[in-house]
Amino acid sequence: MTQMTHAEALEQARRIVAQMTLDEKIGQLNYTAPAIERLGIPEYNYWNEALHGVARAGVATVFPQAIGMAAMFDDAELKRVAETIAEEGRAKYNEYAAHGDRDIYKGLTYWSPNVNIFRDPRWGRGQETYGEDPYLTSRLGVAFIRGLQGDGRYLKLAATAKHFAVHSGPEAKRHEFDATASAKDMAETYLPAFKAAVEEADVECVMTAYNSTNGQPCSVNDDLLHRHLYGRWGFEGHVVSDFMALEDVHENHHYTKDAAETMAAAIKAGLDLCAGRCSGATKEAIERGLVSEDEVTHAVEALFATRVRLGMFAQDCEYDHIGYERNDSAAHRAFNRALAPKTFVLLKNNGILPLDKSKLDAISVTGPNADSVQAILGNYFGRPSHKSTILEGIERACGDDVRVYSGLGCSLFGTHAESGLSRENERESEAVINAEHSDVIIAVMGLDSTIEGEQGDAGNSMGAGDKANLSLPGRQRHLLERLLEVGKPVVVLLASGSALSLDGLEDHPNLAALMQVWYPGGQGGDAVADVLFGKAAPSGKLPVTFYRDCDGMPDFEDYSMKGRTYKYMEGEALYPFGYGLTYSTTAIGDLSVDLNHDARTANVSLTVENTGKRDEREVVQVYVKNLDSPLAPRNWQLAGFRPVELAVGERTQVTLPVDPDAFKVYDENGEQIVDGDRFEIYAGVSQPDARSVELLGFAPRSRTVEF
Repeated sequence: MTQMTHAEALEQARRIVAQMTLDEKIGQLNYTAPAIERLGIPEYNYWNEALHGVARAGVATVFPQAIGMAAMFDDAELKRVAETIAEEGRAKYNEYAAHGDRDIYKGLTYWSPNVNIFRDPRWGRGQETYGEDPYLTSRLGVAFIRGLQGDGRYLKLAATAKHFAVHSGPEAKRHEFDATASAKDMAETYLPAFKAAVEEADVECVMTAYNSTNGQPCSVNDDLLHRHLYGRWGFEGHVVSDFMALEDVHENHHYTKDAAETMAAAIKAGLDLCAGRCSGATKEAIERGLVSEDEVTHAVEALFATRVRLGMFAQDCEYDHIGYERNDSAAHRAFNRALAPKTFVLLKNNGILPLDKSKLDAISVTGPNADSVQAILGNYFGRPSHKSTILEGIERACGDDVRVYSGLGCSLFGTHAESGLSRENERESEAVINAEHSDVIIAVMGLDSTIEGEQGDAGNSMGAGDKANLSLPGRQRHLLERLLEVGKPVVVLLASGSALSLDGLEDHPNLAALMQVWYPGGQGGDAVADVLFGKAAPSGKLPVTFYRDCDGMPDFEDYSMKGRTYKYMEGEALYPFGYGLTYSTTAIGDLSVDLNHDARTANVSLTVENTGKRDEREVVQVYVKNLDSPLAPRNWQLAGFRPVELAVGERTQVTLPVDPDAFKVYDENGEQIVDGDRFEIYAGVSQPDARSVELLGFAPRSRTVEF
């Protein structure tokens, strides 16, 4: 079925808007658009969230946080997630609308995905993104948008690429901060995912960021909106501000004098929808000659074109019949549980995992995230109807076969675990006693959205949602030291949305295994237990670099990419981007590269073999390094990836097309050019860096090619 075009929708939208008075049109510029009863137009609220499930709208399937799903390195699987979210979003909308409930979080325009680049591990909202690499982010963003919007006659949901652009902290300063980035860094790092969202996924909406970019607030930024979004990329949807970002333009950036000037500047720049409270100043802006009624009309037409494409004014919308029973279904929960292990990144394993229950009498499960619901949900979440904390999942898996001792151990970030009347280590002795009576110690540590997240969220109690360093907060490290001293094997599970460091304890001989489980979603606890006891296996790869510490890291406010991420870093990572172990072992070989010299493209073929004793899921990765151009990134760059399922002993050939952009560079003006003919191509299951080779025990295959 051919999807309704923008031109077709705009034609119908124009007929609707032509019937409105000026005051009615101005009313439609706000995200809480009022009803126009005389025209049969119901009220509509544009604000919905769906980073990893329908959020803030009651019960829904809560998938692992976005950063965890990025660790799958699997655009097809992420598209399935988005399709599931779209199914649930429509099911909920149909019922809410039938009951006349058109409140916030109950519409069809979803402000997801977040395709900003996670350039600095201190940023609290990095958990919402797909990591630090623009190529990975682009591929995953396109897949998620396509999954949300569907391929029917009408859009299933309208997706939003946010936050446009150059936005990644610090959270405390986002309302007045000016992110300064070179034209090269803009084109090479900060803009590709937005470009792909528009040109490849036809994203229906783009949300502007709070900050300024290169001296101009993003909501009124001519370079971002006029030159790039509408100009170079040919965007045809609508643009919305982040919540209260337009107020920031005059109140915090002091770029305009008042709300009327802001609304005029925004509309002229191409912004259509005010998520805030200053859209009412539009009439004053018209009266002062700052903006014309025709320009206002154009903005409203763009908004109604989206509503038309969603089938809101149609009698034949194929999604109107999606029933409420499709929300949070048993099938969706099962999919979620099966998906979560693909997001877990096994960072260390001395062979203890998976645990053999038949050889265990007792285990201890301790740590502030062990029995925490918050630690499975992340931020921007719905309410799972069948949820399991990590402790609950382990207890269910053990049943009566293995005794499970449990205890808090310490608080997440405070000095006292429970009572201010006690000593600071009030729960540590219980954790140690439990450990002494166990065969294996499982320590569940890390962060949650009360520490990392968005500035202004009720739970962000530290650093406005950002973190000051990569260490475990509070007394967590001290607790871990005590547990390691017991002499039993310790398995550490890290629940967080960003890189953490154990400050050297990673190498402790009693730390038998370390696994990053992110915020694993509604079925996260059961999924973690599935992996611990071998019912499932971890197969994620890091979508961000895990640094050893923040020493020598560029200033958080510095948006230059020099020294940042795996592409430009100069030191050695603790755990590199693209790294992750499985429960099996892998061998690679027989690399071949087929070049198309005229088109400057390549196909890379690699044989991959499962040489271990378990079926496995591996992720083949291709990296390219330009050997000639001084304009190329300092290191190599990801240019292709594909997960592959391998039975025990299975050997298969994987062929990947290399992203053509990997054979080009960006000059200092941000223009993409051909510069250099010699390239090193690496293919394997990791980066070619020395640390990855050390951790895995083998290097990717490589081949030097010349066009």
